[in-house]
Amino acid sequence: MGVYYLDERQFTAFVTAVIQTKRVVGPVARRARFAYEDLESADDLRLDFDVTILPPKSVFFPPAQAIARFDGDEVSSCICPVDTVLFGVHFYDVKAIDQLDFLFRENNADWDYLCQREATTIVGSNIQAVSSRAFWDSVGTEVQPLGHDAFLTKVGSGYVFETRTAKGEALLEYGDFREATQDEIAEAERVNAAVMGTCPERLAYTTEEIAEKVRDSFGNEKMWDELAERCFSCGSCNTVCPTCYCFDVVDSWNLDQKSGSRTRYWDACLTREFAAVTGAGGSKENFREHHSSRFRHRFMRKTTYLNDKLGGPACVGCGRCSQACTADIADPVRVITKIMEWTS
Repeated sequence: MGVYYLDERQFTAFVTAVIQTKRVVGPVARRARFAYEDLESADDLRLDFDVTILPPKSVFFPPAQAIARFDGDEVSSCICPVDTVLFGVHFYDVKAIDQLDFLFRENNADWDYLCQREATTIVGSNIQAVSSRAFWDSVGTEVQPLGHDAFLTKVGSGYVFETRTAKGEALLEYGDFREATQDEIAEAERVNAAVMGTCPERLAYTTEEIAEKVRDSFGNEKMWDELAERCFSCGSCNTVCPTCYCFDVVDSWNLDQKSGSRTRYWDACLTREFAAVTGAGGSKENFREHHSSRFRHRFMRKTTYLNDKLGGPACVGCGRCSQACTADIADPVRVITKIMEWTS
């Protein structure tokens, strides 16, 4: 694919032309925060965002997704993919989408996710503002983002637009692009390199060192009790995480007791009921009854359990969990550093 340049004065016209033909989702300002929303005007697009409240996975995997309707023995799908362009995805969120793509495609492919994912063109963008809890430049650095179709980098008075797939190349028809010069390409590389090392938080250990130490700490009940002491089990850290993918499925029945609908909702392993089951004769069991065991499970998943499958940690350093945690105990940098330095 190629590398192109778009003058800043032409950018609004480019996004407007795309909005007129496709569904376009991008980061918009919501008071002092940012959120991915459907765009009605190019003027609402804010590529200078630091981090969004919820990750862009919600475009393919919404918090509540109607997946089927049923009436007696008849079942019909609710999945109806829409041709969509997702603008303004930072590289760490592209890495998270790469993980979900793999997990939802392995074994029995989840087409409730994949249908909209395959109908979406992802345009990444360079980081122009750094979140106060971010640490994306020191976690999983061995993993590169792959799932975007094009990448925008703000340089001087324009944008360098690198296309990576045919879907990204197809967007060229909507704007007054020209081929980028070597100086413009070099400037884009300099801009993207310069932002690395600017995160306010930092992990001082490699992926392998963290995975080994966290796994070895599994039986340290005293440490996990201390780390999770102020956890409310609210699940906020799960809800905002770009790599969490657990869900629950709920059937809603109509009054005729033969028709209804099936919806899946994001689930959260920090909540008390997540691992609760009902057995024969009405017996009940909860495999992770105490909040410290649920807290431990989350960090095992993020730093250890999935590493071989994903090629790196299931954490991309966005810092959303740190911002969302009411008790301010979910910060992965703080928790992992305490584990690494634990000596007793």
